[in-house]
Formats: sequence, structure tokens, C-alpha cells
Amino acid sequence: MSLEYPEDLKYLDSHEYVRLEGEIATIGISAFAVDQLGDIVFVELPQEGDSIEQGERLGTIESVKAVEELYAPVSGTVIETNQAIVESPEDIATDPYGEGWLMKVRINDDDDIADAMSAAEYQALVEGDI
Repeated sequence: MSLEYPEDLKYLDSHEYVRLEGEIATIGISAFAVDQLGDIVFVELPQEGDSIEQGERLGTIESVKAVEELYAPVSGTVIETNQAIVESPEDIATDPYGEGWLMKVRINDDDDIADAMSAAEYQALVEGDI
């Protein structure tokens, strides 16, 4: 699998990404995380309308290799979850940055991602260049 690091995203060292469009943050997991997990078999996400706090656990993602926690990269209110992924979690692997998104959150403060990594910083982290 060729790993991609879209430059319009911000990344966390826990491998979630955020695409910020106005006050809406689209959250997913990176292609690197998908590659490390292997075959994804289950995703647990918060409910629409739930409030989430930056840094707190917001769900899990389970593969044939492991169960990993998902952490909130921003604080806000969940406005949409990707039900297609909940029903077919294996589809995350085919398009993690597009159709494989996990949830959309109306953020409280866009400063939440000020410390998140750029694409180049994240790529250097996961490919061992730093």
C-alpha cells in the first residue's frame, strides 16, 4: 500500500486526522494507521449530538490484529457519523481520506488543532525520519 499524506489535513501522533472546513472538522484515521491495523472489522463511534473533548477517548477501531482507541483531536459536538463505515468498516482501507471518514464535528475552537502536525511532520514521524 502506498501511503499518502494529504497536505490539507492536520495529524495527531495517535494517527487521527482532521480536515477543517469552517467550523466543521472531518475526522478519520490515516492511511498509515489503516496499514498498521490490517483488516478492520469493527468501528465504535459516538452518537450524533454527543459532545466530545479534545484528547478524550471517543470510540474504538478493531482489526484482526488489535483494538485501538480513537481520541478526539478537537472539542465540539458530533453532527454526523459515517454510517456506511459503521456498517462496512473494511471500507476504511479503500479510501481513508475520502469515503472512509469517521465523523464530522462542529468545533468549539479551531485553536484545538494548532499543535497538530502538518503532512510533512506526520510523514517524518511515521516513516522514522525524526
